[in-house]
Amino acid sequence: MTGLPFWSQRKLGTCHVGAWFWVRLGLAVGSAVLLVGTLAWPDWIEIVFRVDPDHGSGWLEWAIVIVAFTLMVMCSAGARRQWRATRLAAARDGAS
Repeated sequence: MTGLPFWSQRKLGTCHVGAWFWVRLGLAVGSAVLLVGTLAWPDWIEIVFRVDPDHGSGWLEWAIVIVAFTLMVMCSAGARRQWRATRLAAARDGAS
């Protein structure tokens, strides 16, 4: 490593992540948007779909927040693990 930030190193251009990285990253970003949106605007389900499935108790919104948070953490961890493995493999191939 040259001491430069990773985004300014030319070797990063040869580092190709797979399709699953992008799927995990997309799911993490989508669930983060759903999480923040549900926390900021908890009655969006009633407004968008014109139904009140939890009859005003709020349990559905909290279930969405919990599921979105869990999905965000799991997908972010999977994408990070794949990103690091790809970078390590590229560095190992470049060093030999």
